[in-house]
Amino acid sequence: MKRIAVLTSGGDCSGMNAAIRAVVRAGLSNNLEVIGIQKGYQGLIDQQYELLTTKSVSSKLQVGGTFLQSARCLEMLEEAGQNLAIDNLKEMGIDGLVIIGGDGSHRGALKLQKRGIQVMAIPASIDNDIPFTDMSLGVDTALNNIIHAVDCLRDTASSHDRTFVVETMGRNCGYLALVAGIACGAEYALIPESSFDIDEICGNLRRRFQEGRDNSIIMIAEGAGKAQDVADQIKDRIGFETRIMVLGHYQRGGSPSSFDRLLAARVGVTAVEALLQGESGEMLGLSCGAVVQTDLEKVVQAGRRQIDETLLKLAATLGI
Repeated sequence: MKRIAVLTSGGDCSGMNAAIRAVVRAGLSNNLEVIGIQKGYQGLIDQQYELLTTKSVSSKLQVGGTFLQSARCLEMLEEAGQNLAIDNLKEMGIDGLVIIGGDGSHRGALKLQKRGIQVMAIPASIDNDIPFTDMSLGVDTALNNIIHAVDCLRDTASSHDRTFVVETMGRNCGYLALVAGIACGAEYALIPESSFDIDEICGNLRRRFQEGRDNSIIMIAEGAGKAQDVADQIKDRIGFETRIMVLGHYQRGGSPSSFDRLLAARVGVTAVEALLQGESGEMLGLSCGAVVQTDLEKVVQAGRRQIDETLLKLAATLGI
């Protein structure tokens, strides 16, 4: 093996740059050339790439997002696009490929692997919805961003006796809203995996304020509803002054946490070592603190990772 490549695909998250850096440094330490594919699978099809050196990844560890950039690529869903990607990899002399991304990225990686390309995948998704890994890259940083925002928000909520509805990302998975709700001491965490009763919520909010509580925080994942709709219903039912905060893409950015930096280093180096050992078609996840490999086909077939029932029970016990 003489030359490997790395790309980031799908939604960006903090920790991707740290993972690229780990792949590059591990590759160079094993006398490999490392090519950076720009803009994910689209760059692979369009032949957008650059030779990466230690200088290329210098001062990238603490930067969020991905300096290689990312993009959605519908062409990779079609056989013609896959053929072009494979031809380009062969033309570039790529012996192994590291793919950093979420569910769609893994599906693309599996297609390439089945066509003879040696690939290793690293899970990166702030939703933490990728199976066979306890945590994906970017999750911890996104949670820290949410917690910081909500802590600031609670200060002003207390000053004005207000209820705030905070909308997090999570179209199909409520992990961020649920865990942030637990960590922030929210009154409610509304997620797509569980139904909720707005009348019950309003009754409990009224009782809280009658008891002398001076603020309330309601977390809601975007897949469970819109913050504005919930806020309007609270105001209509009990007349409370209610404000919203939609965190949006703020959650994706920022300097990666120490957890994400360490995870990125571990899986990045392991990916290169696995390629050198001739392994392929595996995802590198985290299980009970250890980096583990899972067959990509198994990962793709499993679908979305489900919310841990112990987290739901913990939230219920804490009255969230």
